[in-house]
Amino acid sequence: MRELLRIPGFKTFGIVWLGQLVSNLGSAMTGFGLAIWVYRETGSALQLALIVTAARVPMLLVTPFAGALIDRWDRRWAMILADAGAALGTLAIMLLVVAGNLETWHLYIGLSFSGVFRAFQFPAYSAATTLLIPKEHYARGSGLVQLAGSIGGIAAPVVAAAAIVWQGLGLIFVVDFVTFLFAVGTLLAVRFPAAQKSERRGRGLRGLALEAREGLDFVLERRALFILMLSFVMVNFAFAFQGVLIIPLLLNVTTEQTAGLIVSIGSGGVVLGSLALSAWGGPRNRIAGVYYPIMAMGVGLVLMGIQPVVGFVVAGILLMNGTHPIAGGSSQSIWQSKVPPELQGRVFAIRQVSAIAASPIAFLLAGVLADRLFEPLMLDASGLLGGVFGSGPGRGIGLMFALAGLFAIATVAVALNHPRIKNLEAEIPDFEPVRLPS
Repeated sequence: MRELLRIPGFKTFGIVWLGQLVSNLGSAMTGFGLAIWVYRETGSALQLALIVTAARVPMLLVTPFAGALIDRWDRRWAMILADAGAALGTLAIMLLVVAGNLETWHLYIGLSFSGVFRAFQFPAYSAATTLLIPKEHYARGSGLVQLAGSIGGIAAPVVAAAAIVWQGLGLIFVVDFVTFLFAVGTLLAVRFPAAQKSERRGRGLRGLALEAREGLDFVLERRALFILMLSFVMVNFAFAFQGVLIIPLLLNVTTEQTAGLIVSIGSGGVVLGSLALSAWGGPRNRIAGVYYPIMAMGVGLVLMGIQPVVGFVVAGILLMNGTHPIAGGSSQSIWQSKVPPELQGRVFAIRQVSAIAASPIAFLLAGVLADRLFEPLMLDASGLLGGVFGSGPGRGIGLMFALAGLFAIATVAVALNHPRIKNLEAEIPDFEPVRLPS
């Protein structure tokens, strides 16, 4: 840690990181608690998928404009806007919970409102990190960012599950709102180096749309980056099934408390991977650092689904989550190095759009396929499928996990053999960030 603090900009980065860590803890508690509440209230994977989608669609629509605004604004204030706006959505749901009036349809409105502001979070945080720390430490910074999310993920499921049994959802939302306020406080306490502002292309939405298009054009003109992004679209589609079906899978294998413990153990895998990346700095061959861990993640997804045995699920989630930070950090390092800072808000917004564009489709497909095809198919399964995956409740979801993992592995195999991906580092030069007086 002392070595990191000696790196220029890491002290400011560390203060911001701490605020985001605390905020992630509250958000993870709310997300896990809501997933249990919705599934218990409705008994439908599709209903859970629809609510998760409600938070993603506004992000998808707003993100391109958010990226253009981030390149115009001070990135610290963009992060403050993201945290404060999401806190308002949390506050509204919290008041409904405390009053005992929360209904499922309220979540569509509240999470959609928060999703508008979350559109600013990833592009602003990523672009700010480029200004705060030197280029050779981008992978370490990304490892620490992922570590913040995973630390919250360890404690949140266990605490959230216990809180639901003990007090219901109210306490979870109070904690979440307080953590948002803490994150805003840390951002108000620091200053970021100024970046070169983007040139305005006009007023209103038309001007923002023209500026947003510049981010898309940058990626399209660099075919290797476009292929890298496209491969992540396909991989994210596969792993999105896991995101919405993990709670139904676990609740058909074990109890709520044990489900929370398993998710926490999985987050421990992310912690270990993130710590390793932060200390190591990532592989020199960043393309290998992106794709080989994703292949391991696919194997982990197969393990999670193959049998209704807690040991298989734990082994799979540890493998999947433990290798995820290496893939994410290597990818983030490539993008931060290859994109000029004055374009990063817009380009990272395009990345966020590509990352979540397939998610609503995957979430809805996951719910429909689980409820109407795979679960009925595997309820009394026999033959090869029954022998491998077992039969009964949750086994259809297990089969879906395995198929999604195999799809991710196949995607990686194709990407690694593409000549543009092989030559990406040599084909696209690195940019040196220009830090202006703040």
